[in-house]
Amino acid sequence: MSEQQTGRLYGVGLGPGDPSLMTVRAVEVIAAADVIAYHSARHGRSIARSIAERHLRPDHVEERLVYPVTTETTDHPGGYRGAMEEFYADAAARLAAHLDAGRTVAVLAEGDPLFYGSYMHMHKRLADRYPTEVIPGVTSVSAAAARLGTPLVEGEEVLTVLPGTLPEEELTARLATADAAAVMKLGRTFPTVRRALERSGRLADARYVERATMNAERTAPLAEVDPESVPYFSMAVLPSRVDAPRGDDVDAARGDSGDAPNGAHGDAPRGDRVDAPSGASGRPGEVVVVGLGPAGPLWLTPEARGELAAAEDLVGYTTYLDRVPVRPGQRRHASDNKVEAVRAEFALDLARRGRRVAVVSSGDPGVFAMATAVLEAACEDPYREVPVRIVPGMTAAHAAAARAGAPLGHDYAVISLSDRLKPWEVIAERLRAAAAADLVLALYNPGSRSRVWQVGKARELLLEHRAPDTPVVLGRDIGGPGERVRIVRLADLDPVQVDMRTILLVGSTQTRTVRRGDGTDIVWTPRRYPES
Repeated sequence: MSEQQTGRLYGVGLGPGDPSLMTVRAVEVIAAADVIAYHSARHGRSIARSIAERHLRPDHVEERLVYPVTTETTDHPGGYRGAMEEFYADAAARLAAHLDAGRTVAVLAEGDPLFYGSYMHMHKRLADRYPTEVIPGVTSVSAAAARLGTPLVEGEEVLTVLPGTLPEEELTARLATADAAAVMKLGRTFPTVRRALERSGRLADARYVERATMNAERTAPLAEVDPESVPYFSMAVLPSRVDAPRGDDVDAARGDSGDAPNGAHGDAPRGDRVDAPSGASGRPGEVVVVGLGPAGPLWLTPEARGELAAAEDLVGYTTYLDRVPVRPGQRRHASDNKVEAVRAEFALDLARRGRRVAVVSSGDPGVFAMATAVLEAACEDPYREVPVRIVPGMTAAHAAAARAGAPLGHDYAVISLSDRLKPWEVIAERLRAAAAADLVLALYNPGSRSRVWQVGKARELLLEHRAPDTPVVLGRDIGGPGERVRIVRLADLDPVQVDMRTILLVGSTQTRTVRRGDGTDIVWTPRRYPES
């Protein structure tokens, strides 16, 4: 006698709710199945069964998998998770009994079976033991976009799908950085999701979709939705930013602010003031000074990424501006590195017209960068009323220190060797004072094509207080394609090896260089300082 063959398991995606959106394959599988399984709450009603109802036969064996708990509390010794694990194990055992008897089992799932679907818990427990096929279905996200009649993503945009059950801080960070997003599982999480959208600056763009393609379908601007009316089967949608309104017509931002063509970057700032107080939208503009970190997107904070995406105008030094992805609808205003004050006034003029402006700055904008230039201008007429915010970034000093080990592990001082904005005598006095205090030094702007002697002079001054073998970290283009980290003795520091893209970290008397077992050298400064 031959051994009895087992049955086949199907995870059947039914689509978002409208029975006419079921696939032909889904209908075929349901028609051929011996057993139809579906999940439901204790009330016994199943949305999945109602979608597929017209295709069910009187002789179908129906397995109703009733959740022991949904939103209520439970006295299960393992809590909610324990109760659900026990339920899934029991449900899988019930389906396995049918499969062992040679019956074909179709587990119904709204949307797509493997997209936040209950079927996946059966799949993980049974698919390695029985022949299995998953029938994909139209997701609720796709249905929501269709009902809104707006593109979800376009070009190189990225769609982010989030469960509303995430903590508010996490939701806020992810929404701030998202090109487009769908937040699922609303219901009781709706107030949290709404606050996260508001905190991330995305509330005005958010749309609400309830029971897409079903009879009780509802769509609305999310800001207008009553939290008490929101069911679990609803979602928040942030559609594509491409071609989305960004306030005033882009030409209105030009005014008299410069007529020097600059290719794709728009008009280069010249500092001419724009006298019109606001744009057609009537809302106040603002300037956000954004730190890009020392290199590419891996060094960019979520907050900074969100501000760059939300800006209508980007203003900055050409090299730094080129690090920001091009977004349709944004104007880019690039300029030379030596016109910080002009660039700041240009950005503030745009904001006075109601524009949302991001001024980009490498590293952290408050460390020898654009934040000070913008604030200096913003404290004078006619810019006193323009809102200005600063978004921090990873500093060059911290990036270089991390690559080398932990040279900034104790007290340290940050000094710029550039004498373009302060006399060298001031720099020299500060170097002597910091060296005499035995501080680790982070030296910014050590050299350029026009400044070739400062590094050598700084070395001489520091050797008055430091031993010749004091470790010096030379970090160049940290995070970039030309990254190079070297550790040299202070006495051997060669100015020829230093340029404007290099930062120097000079150790204290306590800083150590150690060769580890893998042959790499690390530099670190102990946290504990010896008692005198």
